[in-house]
Amino acid sequence: MTRQKPDGSHDHPYSALNLRLALAGFGLVFAAVLAVISFAFGVAPLGWLAVGLCLLTIVDLIVITRRRRERARADHHAPHSLFE
Repeated sequence: MTRQKPDGSHDHPYSALNLRLALAGFGLVFAAVLAVISFAFGVAPLGWLAVGLCLLTIVDLIVITRRRRERARADHHAPHSLFE
């Protein structure tokens, strides 16, 4: 008889990838709007900081998407809620 691994534990919790995806998407939109407004009002340093934040958020979205695909393959495409 094989024993199944628990869905998460105190020592090794699962990450809420769908929630991270939603928050990263919000962060990308916020940083992009901040960059546009900053450049429009002539505050270039803040605009470039926001552009850097956009790039960082895009990398985060790529990492989250890869992890979601790996999880879907491992779980045989089982549906997950926003907080799983």
